Amino acid sequence: MRFFPGGFRDGTYVAWERDYKWQAHRQWDEVLGPAPFQALLRREAFHEIAAHAVRVESRTNLLFSFEKMALRDAVRTRPGARVFSVALFDLLHGTAPLPERVLAWRDAVASLPRRQTRVLTWPLMTVFAFLAQPGRHVFYKPNVTRVAARAYGYDLRYESRPSWERYADLLAFAATVRHDLRDLRPRDMIDIQSFLWVQGSDEYPD
Repeated sequence: MRFFPGGFRDGTYVAWERDYKWQAHRQWDEVLGPAPFQALLRREAFHEIAAHAVRVESRTNLLFSFEKMALRDAVRTRPGARVFSVALFDLLHGTAPLPERVLAWRDAVASLPRRQTRVLTWPLMTVFAFLAQPGRHVFYKPNVTRVAARAYGYDLRYESRPSWERYADLLAFAATVRHDLRDLRPRDMIDIQSFLWVQGSDEYPD
């Protein structure tokens, strides 16, 4: 509230933290919502799917530059684009229980081709579900989020290798924060992720 007195409806907050993420979500819905995504899969347009995903994410500052480069390298080949596309659709729209879908996505990302930098990082694993379904999924920037959790007094368990258990811990933390902030009426995980960023990032010093 010190930085954004109007809370999640504060004009500066919307301009600095929310609007570009929401616009990315809207763009995702246009090109990779359930129906267009499925249509592209049926045509085996794997490169087109990957290109859409990379393009939408590139309009945000959520990933580090080395992660953006690793992703582009990973989906450059048809096999890489296919693994990425099929696994991402299953994560977002599959019928298996969520823990199974998260683990399958983790394994798919881990199997993607790599040149220098590893592809499997928490930010890269969580960014697309966050952009596609911000009502359900949260983006994980480990260092900042862990600082925010400590400041919040929350015991957020962490492991560098992504897993369902640690992602479930993150979702539980996000749910706790959302409940605690209910008077401020957070709309979705974009607001929760932004709140945690303000708590943990050097961009917003104490």
